[in-house]
Amino acid sequence: MSNSKSYWRKQRWGTPPQMLTPLMEGPDPDMQDERAKKESSWEAIREWFKVHKGISGNMSSPSVQPHCNGYDVAAKGQDVRLLLGVLGCPLAPISIVGSDLLPDDPLLGSFQIKNVPFETSTAHYIIQQYLAATGCLKRAKAAKNMYATGIMKMSCCETEIAAGKSVKTLGGGGNGRSGDSGCFVLWQMHPGMWSLELVLGGTKLISGSDGKTVWRHTPWLGTHAAKGPQRPLRRLIQGLDPKTTAGLFAKAQCLGERRIGDDDCFVLKVSADRDSLIERNDAGAPAEVIRHALYGYFCQKSGLLIYLEDSHLTRVTTISPEDEAVYWETTIGSSIGDYRDVDGVAVAHCGRAVATVFRFGETSLQYSRTRMEEIWRIDDVVFDVPGLSLDSFIPPADIFEDDNNNNTPVYCNVNSR
Repeated sequence: MSNSKSYWRKQRWGTPPQMLTPLMEGPDPDMQDERAKKESSWEAIREWFKVHKGISGNMSSPSVQPHCNGYDVAAKGQDVRLLLGVLGCPLAPISIVGSDLLPDDPLLGSFQIKNVPFETSTAHYIIQQYLAATGCLKRAKAAKNMYATGIMKMSCCETEIAAGKSVKTLGGGGNGRSGDSGCFVLWQMHPGMWSLELVLGGTKLISGSDGKTVWRHTPWLGTHAAKGPQRPLRRLIQGLDPKTTAGLFAKAQCLGERRIGDDDCFVLKVSADRDSLIERNDAGAPAEVIRHALYGYFCQKSGLLIYLEDSHLTRVTTISPEDEAVYWETTIGSSIGDYRDVDGVAVAHCGRAVATVFRFGETSLQYSRTRMEEIWRIDDVVFDVPGLSLDSFIPPADIFEDDNNNNTPVYCNVNSR
C-alpha cells in the first residue's frame, strides 16, 4: 500500500493546468454555417439512423454491393458522433444535494428519521455505509481537487431496424467495424467544478463546468451551454468521486434489493423533477425531455457502488403536422469495479458501460434500436493537485450571446442529456 501511495506522489507535473479547448455533449451533423449551428443535436441521431436504414434497405440488392464500402465510411463517421453523444460526457439527472458532504456534515451526523419516509431513511443509511466503505469517513480532511487519466474503447455493437413484421439486424461483428480507442483527462475541484477532455478515433470532445454553467464543444458544432440546473458529470459518479456520488444520492429512495452478478445489492433511485425538466427544455424547440432517472446498485457485502443505470426519454416533434412525434429512449448501464486505495480513498479503476438508443413512434410499428458499449480503465488518480485553481474551469466566452442589444447573456439553443 505504501508503494502505491509513493507512486502517486512521484507523478511528474509539467506546465500548470491550461484552459481546455471546449466541446459539446451530443452527436450532431456537419455544420457549414452559423445558421446550421442552431440545429438540434437530435438531427445527428436522425442522420445516424438514416445511414443505417439505407444500409439495411440496400444490402439485399446485388446491384448495391459494390458501394458497401462507401456506406461503411459514412456509417463509421456517424458511429463516432453517436458514441461521443451518448457515452462521451453525459450528465446526471439532478443537481448535487449538499455539495460539501463531509463526515461531520449535519446531513450525515444528525439525520432525523422522524417524519421521514422509510425509503429515504433507508437510502441515507446505505449512503453512510458507502462513505465508510470508500474511506471518506476516515479522512481527516477532504480532498480539494482531483486529477484522473484513463483509456477507453467504444463501439456500436448492433442495430435493429423494424418496419411492421420485417426486422433487420446490422452489426454484431458482420460489418467489419471493431470500435474506436481513445483516452481522456479529467480535472475536478469542489464544489461542482470539473473539466473533461476526451479523444476518440481522432475526434476531440471537451466539456466542463465552473459550478454554475456546464458547457461542451465538438469540432462540428462548436461551444454550447447545457440548459437547466447545473448537474454533475456521470463519469465522476462511476466510482471516481465518492463525495459527489453520496451527494447525488443524498435524497434518494431505496427501491429494495436486486442481484447483480454474484452480489446482492440495495437499489437507490433519484430522478429529475418536473421543474428541472422544464428548465432543460427550450420553448418552441422540437425536443422535450420527458423523464430522466438514475439507479445506483450498492453491494450489501462491501458497501461499494458496483452498478449504475440511467434512463432518459425525449420526445421529438417534427415540423410537418402530419408526421407523428418520435420518442428516443436512451438507457446506459455501467458495471463498476477494481476498487483500489488512493490516499485512503477507494477509487474504481475499470468498468464497462452498455447503452441502448431506442427510437419509436406513438402509433407506427416502425422502430430502431442500437446498442453500443464502452470499456474504460483508469491509469492515474491524484488528489490535491498543486497549482490547480478556479481559473482552470472558466467557461469559454462564446457560450454566451447577446439577447438583442441588452447585453444579457443567454444560453445557445442546444438539447443535451
